[in-house]
Amino acid sequence: MITIYHNSRCSKSRGCLAILEEQKEGINVVNYLENPPSEEELKGILKLLGIPPFDLVRKNEAIWKENFKGKDFTDAELITILSNNPKLIERPIVVNGNKAIIGRPPEKVIDII
Repeated sequence: MITIYHNSRCSKSRGCLAILEEQKEGINVVNYLENPPSEEELKGILKLLGIPPFDLVRKNEAIWKENFKGKDFTDAELITILSNNPKLIERPIVVNGNKAIIGRPPEKVIDII
């Protein structure tokens, strides 16, 4: 089953979900702002994405700029920050089995269907 970590207010996330709905049935849609991934889930997602936690941070968000920008954090600390502040998580994230992508641009999701 394909899982999308989705934010309905984001046009890229909506576009990615639309592509998934056209191509595939049985999509697990996780509104990650209401149901943030745990630290363990984030570790798994990051492993599938093959990126460090810093690359998953939305650095233009006010929360980041006001509270975290310019400070040094370990990967574990960043994972905690992301889990506690899901608005900072880059979106959308699509997971299919042992593969994951950040759906930017949305058409990128076709690569893992």
